[in-house]
This record gives sequence, structure tokens and C-alpha cells, in this order.
Amino acid sequence: MEAEAADGPPGGVEAALSCFSFNQDCTSLAIGTKAGYKLFSLSSVEQLDQVHGSNEIPDVHIVERLFSSSLVVVVSHTKPRQMNVYHFKKGTEICNYNYSSNILSIRLNRQRLLVCLEEAIYIHNIKDMKLLKTILDIPANPAGLCALSINHSNSYVAYPGSLTTGEIVLYDGHSLKTVCTIAAHEGTLAAITFNASGSKLASASEKGTVIRVFSVPDGRKLYEFRRGMKRYVTISSLVFSMDSQFLCASSNTETVHIFKLEHLTNSRPEEPSTWTGYMGKMFMAASNYLPAQVSDMMNQDRAFATGRLHFSGQRNICTLSTIQKLPRLLVASSDGHLYIYNLDPQDGGECVLIKTHSLLSSGTTEENKENDLRPPLPQSYAATVARPSTSSASTVPGYSEDGGALRGEVIPEHEFATGPVCLDDENEFPPIILCRGSQKGKTKQS
Repeated sequence: MEAEAADGPPGGVEAALSCFSFNQDCTSLAIGTKAGYKLFSLSSVEQLDQVHGSNEIPDVHIVERLFSSSLVVVVSHTKPRQMNVYHFKKGTEICNYNYSSNILSIRLNRQRLLVCLEEAIYIHNIKDMKLLKTILDIPANPAGLCALSINHSNSYVAYPGSLTTGEIVLYDGHSLKTVCTIAAHEGTLAAITFNASGSKLASASEKGTVIRVFSVPDGRKLYEFRRGMKRYVTISSLVFSMDSQFLCASSNTETVHIFKLEHLTNSRPEEPSTWTGYMGKMFMAASNYLPAQVSDMMNQDRAFATGRLHFSGQRNICTLSTIQKLPRLLVASSDGHLYIYNLDPQDGGECVLIKTHSLLSSGTTEENKENDLRPPLPQSYAATVARPSTSSASTVPGYSEDGGALRGEVIPEHEFATGPVCLDDENEFPPIILCRGSQKGKTKQS
């Protein structure tokens, strides 16, 4: 989940927060500033440890980290068409690619990397950065709205299928074929997201009043939640908890809504013989004879819990994470702070704010502490191939308008460890090689 921040807080040009994103399993937070980017660990409530920081690329407007690995993808406002992929523990640029127009969003899992432009989506194999597919026949998508399942065993992709309605195209990132289209909303889409297993897809329209959850891959509607009726809002983030029991939505208002994904059994127990029980039955019976819109409204579930922010109108993103064995609501805001709330998974209600961290203050980083204690490591194959990036690092000449690509050399397939790419320690075998030379990449288009 990534968001471009609004105007930054006071404190100078270099301090302004320009973007922020949680990683795929909500264990890390990445922020971009005018000066560069920072990565934080989310393992503690009381302390926010900075894992890494870099000032090599100024004016960062997209930064995405692959789980808790060493791979980070960065896009700068100074070169908005260029994607830079780094192995930050080795201080090495893996590669960089240029595209035909500005990059609006990046999504990644352990098998696929998505680059979303306004009128195209590029799907890369993350192991060697080979371009696998160029999806060209999409409606204009100025917000760069798209989603990628973090479950690399299916790698489902979702993106808007219409400029005027809330249609969602579900695409298989492995077979590289369209699965189905989902008529999710009457209005245009504002947010889409998968759960951790890729079995559910949630969406919200630009009105921001109704949130729907669909099954994947058949597109059947499972849940419908009402965020509110009094006013339309702009949904800025939508995210499932890792266990898929909750769904969290934040907007440009002061309220963050948390919904619980549970179905009432078909055989409801007998209502008590009271006036309220009788009236409840009457309303349920009457809903069968009301217009569809009214009936749907009566059957929509309300928020299970809420989190109150002390501001509104600020760009923000939210997530649900387990920190120190307890469920937490986390909200990162363009005001330069991370807000942590307690969440009661049984009773819901209003979440209690327990900690506020500044994302722009400087201090001793976890990375520096690790380096002080870490003994010299033996040279691995990956270390011998890697070399520090310089300003003269070669650049892949980019994609042509028809979707073709020129790409750099890659490590042969047999040089990789089996299984998904692992980037967590010095024994890893990521695609550590600077893009040099050029070969004509064979790509599929649609």
C-alpha cells in the first residue's frame, strides 16, 4: 500500500514527506522525502527503528520494499519515468528501467513486479527483471490504481476496467490471461486490494460510502459494508489484516473504519419475545418488498471498530498489524507521523491511540547498530557479482511505445537458489547484477 503525500509539514524542503507505504506483510514502513527515503521496522510500539536511509535519489515519490528483504524500488520526481531497483544492504543498484510515460505506482511480490502507467501495466519477473507482459488495452488510469496479490503462488492482478463505472478486471499474473471482470460499483473506483492469500478482493468507489468484498477468482460478492451515508469521502487506503478477519479503510476524514468479515448463519436463533425482537423481524421481512437500493442499505454491515485521528484532510494510509503479540491499527500520515492504536478484536468499539512517532526526526538507526556489531562476512557469489552503483551506472534504454523492451544481462537460471527470491541475508541469491549491455527482450502484449 503506497500513497503520495500532500503538502509536507513545516521544517524545510528536505524534511517534507512526499510518499509512504507499508510493505506486503505490514512489518515495515517506507517513506520518501525531498532528500531521499527511509525504511522503518514495525516490531515495537515504543520504538521506531530506522532500518535504512538513503540520500542518493532526491525528491522520492514512490518507494516500495519487498517484504522485509533488502530489495527496494524507488522512483523520483526528478526522473518520473525511471524505476530504480536496489539491494540496500550491499549498497548496490540491481537495475533501472525507463518507461514511455510517468510511473504512477509499483506493486511487487516474490515472483512479480508491476509497473503501472496511466495507459499501460508492465509485468516483470522479479527474479531476473525480464518483462513478461505489457497490458495496453486499459482505460486511462490517472491515479495508477492497481493491486497485486502478495501470494506469489497465484499473483492475481486487479485494475480498473472502465472510466465511468466501478468495473474491475481480474488478471492472472502467472498465466498472463484475464480471469474475469467484476461489476463492483456504479461509480468509478477509488481503492482495490487483495487479502494475503489472494482469495478475496475488496473495493471502494469514489463516493466512499460502500465497501464490497468479492471472492477470487470467481468474482462473487461476499460482503458489503457501509462506511457512512452523510457525506462522500475520498478513500485513501484499503487493507485486509493478515488473517483476513478484518478490513480497514482510511479516508480524508478524521475516522478510520475497521470492518469484521463474518457471516451470520442462515438459521438464526429465535429472537426473544420482546418488542425490539418483534420489530427486528418486521424490518427484515419488510426489506424484501422495498426497492433494491433501500433493501441493500438495510442489509449492509457497519464498522466493527473505528480509530479517531486528530485531523482531517491529510493524505494517509492505514494497516492492521500484530506488534508484540497484540493487534494494532497503524496510520501513517502526510503530517509526518505514525499513529499506533490498540484494537480489541472481540468487542471492537473505538480504538485507543497509544503511541505517536515522528517519521522525520533523526536518530541512531537499527542499521548502524547492526553494522557496529556485525563481524566481517565471507564473500559469497552474490557479493562478488555486486558492485556499488555510481552516477555513471548504465541505464536500460527503456520501453518503446509498442511495449518492446531492451534489458540488461541477467544471472543464468542455474545460478539462483531454488524457490522464491530470498533477500534477507548474505547467503541470498537475488538478481544482483547491474544492467549492462543490451538484449532484445521477448515480451507479450495485450
